Amino acid sequence: MSEKLLRISNLKTYFYTLKGIVKAVDGVDIEIERGETVGIVGETGSGKSVTALSIMRLIPEPPGKIVDGKILFKGENLLEKTPEEMREIRGRNITMVFQEPMTCLNPVLSIGDQISEVFRRHRNMNKTEALQASIKMIERVGIADPSLVVKKFPHELSGGMRQRVMTAIALACNPDLLIADEPTTALDVTVTVQILELMRNLIKDYGTSLLFITHSLEVIAQMCNKVYVLYAGHVMEYADVRSIFKNHKHPYTTGLINCIPKIGEYRRRLEDIPGFVPYMINPPPGCRFSPRCQHAKRVCSREKPEMIQIDKGHYVACHHYR
Repeated sequence: MSEKLLRISNLKTYFYTLKGIVKAVDGVDIEIERGETVGIVGETGSGKSVTALSIMRLIPEPPGKIVDGKILFKGENLLEKTPEEMREIRGRNITMVFQEPMTCLNPVLSIGDQISEVFRRHRNMNKTEALQASIKMIERVGIADPSLVVKKFPHELSGGMRQRVMTAIALACNPDLLIADEPTTALDVTVTVQILELMRNLIKDYGTSLLFITHSLEVIAQMCNKVYVLYAGHVMEYADVRSIFKNHKHPYTTGLINCIPKIGEYRRRLEDIPGFVPYMINPPPGCRFSPRCQHAKRVCSREKPEMIQIDKGHYVACHHYR
């Protein structure tokens, strides 16, 4: 039996604004086993990044607040940890690669200083030892001339190189869990392929579990073993990647898959999902996807569907399968 590295139960993260309470994540359950790569997919506004920031305890308070749920990491509830304890966990046990490295890297510190900080903080290395370890990590993520790169500043590197540096920082202390929040969003296709291949190889070498967040099912197919389909703060469907593509059940998952261009069908007009992700201050009652669902029944707008198992390891929250 595999060991659960991360278990999220009934996570609710709200933002308190002048216009009302934004229920960004509203009862999410997620499990990740050791050595497993799990994806979270959904449109912008589905709650993917807020889920990741909740795990890291990086939700700004105020206006945000984790109001309910548990985040069990190696059996310990991260929501009960003090700020000092979380600072020890972040960077050593759980790390994160963000969407846009240019906004995450410090523009006034050299690349070497920023990677060295991780080694000095969590490995108690001196300045010389940390710099040498940083050079090795830069080489490990496939950047040429690492001794030269450590002296450079973020603005002197390309987008792909900055993302590699962020990956080097994240994996410097061989973490148990790496969270990648749409790490290829700002990159071109060629660099995207390179970064994905780099991450695949590194997590395999380090034995790190990966939580990969994206809006692209194509990337999910390349990277993940299992996937959670998130919509408006709720999990709609969960299964292994093969089942999601070959035997998907929820209408929202079907809509996402139909948006993918297919080889040999270049003349076919791409389908879209009508409507928009709901305003989360006043989300629709019942199933939150019901206003956009072509198969919605009367019960869908009144009652929230329960997550049920329809096959081994395959779960869906839809009234159609009750």
